[in-house]
Amino acid sequence: MKAFRNPPQIAAPLAAYSHQAEITGSVRWLVLSGQVGMTPAGELPDDPIEQFGLALENVAANLAAAGMRPEDLVKLTIYLVGEIDLDRRRKRLSAWLNDLRPCMTVMTVAGLATPDLRVEIEAIACAEDTPTIVSRQ
Repeated sequence: MKAFRNPPQIAAPLAAYSHQAEITGSVRWLVLSGQVGMTPAGELPDDPIEQFGLALENVAANLAAAGMRPEDLVKLTIYLVGEIDLDRRRKRLSAWLNDLRPCMTVMTVAGLATPDLRVEIEAIACAEDTPTIVSRQ
């Protein structure tokens, strides 16, 4: 269903991600809007690494609500505002991903939806299993 590869004709990835993901077979897709580093109660920490961790937790919560897991991730797009400690960010992401290596793009941008937001993460996932969907609409 999912095959992650790093073709030998190009330089190895700079961090814990894959250059490509090939999806085959019958799958269901989940596309997430950008998830920010805010608690369910609407609290936004000042520390950008705490925001980063919360944004990852919000990605995981969205996956769970769709009956998926982090292993179903295919692509992450990470938007960062300002200088955010590279080593701390990479360690936090690596701990969250474990051995997963989805495709990934990381960008530094001028700003996000509100001035206090420092991190936003978009995600794409796919899975073969039958969904168990939890929704609050």
